[in-house]
Amino acid sequence: MKKIKINGGKELKGSIKISGAKNSAVALVPASLLSDGVVTIDNIPNISDIDALNEILEYLGAKVTREKDKMIIDQKNLENKEIPESKAKKLRASYYFMGALLGKYKRVEIYFPGGCSIGARPINLHLKGFEALGANVIENGNKYIIEAEELKGNNIYLDVPSVGATVNIMLAAVKAKGLTIIENAAKEPEIVNVATFLNNMGAKITGAGTSEIRIKGVNKLGNGFTEVIPDRIEAGTYVIAGALLGNNLKIENIIPDHIESLTLKLKEMNVPLEIHDDYLIISKTDKMKKVNIKTQGYPGFPTDLQQPMTTLLVGCNGTSTLEETIYENRFQNVPFLNEMGADIIIDKRKIHINGPKQLVGKEVIATDLRAGACLVLAGLKASGTTVIKDVEHILRGYENIIEKLKNVGADIVLVDE
Repeated sequence: MKKIKINGGKELKGSIKISGAKNSAVALVPASLLSDGVVTIDNIPNISDIDALNEILEYLGAKVTREKDKMIIDQKNLENKEIPESKAKKLRASYYFMGALLGKYKRVEIYFPGGCSIGARPINLHLKGFEALGANVIENGNKYIIEAEELKGNNIYLDVPSVGATVNIMLAAVKAKGLTIIENAAKEPEIVNVATFLNNMGAKITGAGTSEIRIKGVNKLGNGFTEVIPDRIEAGTYVIAGALLGNNLKIENIIPDHIESLTLKLKEMNVPLEIHDDYLIISKTDKMKKVNIKTQGYPGFPTDLQQPMTTLLVGCNGTSTLEETIYENRFQNVPFLNEMGADIIIDKRKIHINGPKQLVGKEVIATDLRAGACLVLAGLKASGTTVIKDVEHILRGYENIIEKLKNVGADIVLVDE
């Protein structure tokens, strides 16, 4: 069993380079199946979620070549067959094979996806979208069979601007007959990344990044190339680390607009911050002001940074409030922070963080990916030694997290016990 051990309180100084976005890459890889040729995806992060997707691609007959952070996917021998539960459950993003295989073959058989347990994460919006395009959905336990004689464009309104549903409907619609319009679409940068990739292969998608996406169906998609955008959640996590312990810590290879909801809050909190074209420099302060945060879809404050941000709010002067509007079970990190010395009260979908409090190292558990990131940050800040268990959650979403933190001064190791 792997664990992360951290001796806290070490100053962070130097530079951290941000990797390709996990949330983009896990959609781009399944999207590649819509090509009838060979595609190349650059700046792929080296994380276990990508390994799990590779496994599914190869199971379906695709030839996958990895060259450092580049992935080349050849579809010539692709075979549409049932994706078994053992493979689908390894990650949430396996559901993107629904849209990709439905779009390409008009049929897909797959089991319900896995991923972090952070609350109800239904795929009803995805399924309603497929049905609106003309597909029939059969649920058999936790297995789905989705098929259509023909996919036809339609107007689809999303009750909630879901990233997953927006991408999945795009994938299913690119080869549908006629025009598909997705209204109340999610606006995240990762959606733009996927749409650009599909357009590079010959799709006709406009409006990605706005609340209305228009997709004119085409018959064929050819070879394609794309580059994964920088990971705004990884960037935000290390920016928060700099606010905790930084001494002119440089976070590079970022798109500042993508993390503006975070940097604006940090400025409000009085955190020293310099923002440049593709990097920023951040330092700690003992004079952080309390702040109120509410998670929202992009361009609002991201739910994926809510848990890491909680560690920083522990050090603020006064009572900060953080409201989670996306997932109802995303406070599993709070009991562990309280064990470490925080004073956090859970109030339904809000938490109240009374500060400033000094954290002390303890043995804790990473219950999910971003809770794990929160606890890594807490361990970096705490006095004494922190041991984090169930770190597979962390490793599946953060490329080389141990090495990146070590290189800027953290005392952190991955141990196998």
